Amino acid sequence: MKSGRRLHAVLFDLDGTLLDTAPDMIAALDRLLTEESRQPLDYEIARAHVSNGSLGLIDRAFGKLEQAHRMSLRDRYLDLYEQHLANSTVPFEGMDTVLEHIERIGIPWGIVTNKPGFLTDPLIDSLELLSRCTCVVSGDTLPERKPHPKPLLHAAQLIDVEPVNTMYVGDANRDIKAGRAAGMMTVAAAYGFIVPGDDPSGWQADYCIDEPTELLGLINRHAGS
Repeated sequence: MKSGRRLHAVLFDLDGTLLDTAPDMIAALDRLLTEESRQPLDYEIARAHVSNGSLGLIDRAFGKLEQAHRMSLRDRYLDLYEQHLANSTVPFEGMDTVLEHIERIGIPWGIVTNKPGFLTDPLIDSLELLSRCTCVVSGDTLPERKPHPKPLLHAAQLIDVEPVNTMYVGDANRDIKAGRAAGMMTVAAAYGFIVPGDDPSGWQADYCIDEPTELLGLINRHAGS
């Protein structure tokens, strides 16, 4: 963020940044694999691919498939996941403290995710976050998805803030690409779902953090708190 620009809003990616959705997403994958008479993936391998969404998990679990079969498995996976969205999903440790601090100093926060809205809204509502966030932009809110900047620009418009005065936090390179293209300050969440061999410090984010509470100092610095 350029010198002299104040922080007016914070936006978060959902899976792997705001919420640890891996237990429920992997449980749905395990149920699908059982239905298909396949063995479950190693949990840590599956966890690293959660940020790649349903198709990323399908590809990792089943390998190369004909597109029709791939999409059929994706649809069944989403059915299974929708049935158990928030059995074990929780905010990452320290994130509650971050959100409370943001709210206490009067800065609005929102969510920009590639997760479809029919999963996003009930999930964050079940965790009592829907009424607290100022905006939610899901993967099907617009025709474009991250790494395109439009979802982030749309979120800034909904909150009525300038992109340059907005921070975006995400655990994938596409998040940082979208944030940079939108002109926002970007923070790479290295505590999230990182594929082996990927290095968040190389995504060209403005900052890279190892745990959510590191956001407190960044927010205070740029908000002038």
